[in-house]
Amino acid sequence: MSERYVVDAYAWVEYLIGSEQGAKVKTVLEDESNEVFTCAVTVAEVVSKTLREGRNADEAFEVLSGNSVIVDVDGEISRDAGLLHADARKTKKDFGLSDAYVLAVSRMTDSKILTGDPHFEGFRNAVQIK
Repeated sequence: MSERYVVDAYAWVEYLIGSEQGAKVKTVLEDESNEVFTCAVTVAEVVSKTLREGRNADEAFEVLSGNSVIVDVDGEISRDAGLLHADARKTKKDFGLSDAYVLAVSRMTDSKILTGDPHFEGFRNAVQIK
């Protein structure tokens, strides 16, 4: 059965390093019936982390863009992310703005969030890879 996923930075990093959690991401990516999205803000997060850890940022970018549709950030998504961020911060004081962008993209694309990030615990559409 086809599913739609937005992969967040946590899940992409685990996939790129080949961890046990990353193997769960690989299963989703290898199922050709799935539709996979990545928020453009997530691309920046993953490229930055990859480079800071001394790995190849261009290769990371190619993996993300080759295995998902990159969703550009526009005014509407930014407004939605801002609203979601303000709401989430009422209960999760360290909920990041980039997490809000992932949440906004998941709602826009009617997708589940593939993540290991504890910030997404409690969100009905989050699929934890832990």
